[in-house]
Amino acid sequence: MVAFERRLRGEAWGWIDSMQKRTNVLILGSGAREHALARSCAKSPLAGEVFVAPGNPGCASVARNVALNAADRAKVVAFCRSEAIDLVVIGPEAPLVSGVADALAEAEILCFGPGRDAARLEGSKGYAKDFCREFGIPTSDYRRFQDPDEAKRYIRERGAPIVVKADGLAAGKGVVVATTVEEAEAAVDVLRMAASGAARAEIVIEEFISGEEISFFALCDGAIAIAFASAQDHKRVGDGDKGPNTGGMGAYSPPALMTPELNRRIMCEIVAPTMRGMKQRGTPYRGALFVGLMVNEDGPNVIEFNVRFGDPEAEVILPRLEDDLLPLLLACARGTLRDEAPTFSPEAALAIVIAAKGYPGEPLRGSRIRGLEDAQATTGAIVLHGGTCEVDGAILADGGRVLTVTGLGRDLAEARDRAYAAADRIKWTEGFFRRDIGWRALSRVAER
Repeated sequence: MVAFERRLRGEAWGWIDSMQKRTNVLILGSGAREHALARSCAKSPLAGEVFVAPGNPGCASVARNVALNAADRAKVVAFCRSEAIDLVVIGPEAPLVSGVADALAEAEILCFGPGRDAARLEGSKGYAKDFCREFGIPTSDYRRFQDPDEAKRYIRERGAPIVVKADGLAAGKGVVVATTVEEAEAAVDVLRMAASGAARAEIVIEEFISGEEISFFALCDGAIAIAFASAQDHKRVGDGDKGPNTGGMGAYSPPALMTPELNRRIMCEIVAPTMRGMKQRGTPYRGALFVGLMVNEDGPNVIEFNVRFGDPEAEVILPRLEDDLLPLLLACARGTLRDEAPTFSPEAALAIVIAAKGYPGEPLRGSRIRGLEDAQATTGAIVLHGGTCEVDGAILADGGRVLTVTGLGRDLAEARDRAYAAADRIKWTEGFFRRDIGWRALSRVAER
């Protein structure tokens, strides 16, 4: 009965014709997010060959890794043609911002992910803020600066706390929430070089707004958007949310803060006008829309847009998805998405990122990691590879955020216990992880 119901849902999403042919999938990227995507796509009954480029040793357990530069548009298109790829799923932001999706569209190859112009929502913080202002999307006040001296004068006028952002991509490290004027002024000099290395990189200065952060995801086909899932992540490197920002040190889903009413407001006040605005600008949005939100008594406010699944958010959202992911991705790429939200497990998921010493600065590479099989054998645990490589059968650290360990449980406490039990089985003295992922949500439960 369940299989029949899922087939009917597939008809509603417009992919019933795909059941007559297996779908060959190419996933671009090499992190834990791409491992999670490959894992979900590979288990689909629609899946044919699943490739990941360049992938990692974890991806190789569920798909075929390909030594292919995800940013090389011509080679990506050539590979798709040679391997009869039906769908390309772009994981990280850089290939989207550089226009890989546009090259695939020109070659008439289906792609899950927005084109270069739509990807400016993430590629330029200033563009995203201007977009929100134009289309009435709630966000904080801001100013854009090319001249660092002008930026610093503005900071002194406004005072602290205040938010300083590099305009372009900075791998999750281009934001400083400054608690003093001196810290904000120093951030201007550092972040001018963070996004692109350009001497005159733009800086965005934003009003600080308090509240609670949520990562909200919608699936979009250019005309229709449906709510997908939400999570909360931990961006600071250290326990107690201390230290510099990172790409993310852990996450959990679902957040207790996400109520049906808040979901409705986000879709109506933020996602819907974003879709209208993108279409009005001639850049219809297709793919995953990731809205970083600050929620307070006034409601949801946009902190930032991202144009892909988050990392580590994907590692807690995708394991909870009960419906087949692949037909959803196909429907977004084809423009055949129907207004029906997918089904997620009521279970909670919590993920711990294990990073190499030195991260978020220069990480220590080349150290051997043991105990991965023991960790994977932990009840309710999933081990996902991020920055790893394999040399002579040994798994070595080869990046900053090296592994993500996800625990699933009846509630957040059980998910946390399973994730940490698995992480503690990994033998890697050159790695570290936070011990307090989910602390705020768990403390609220304990207070009840």
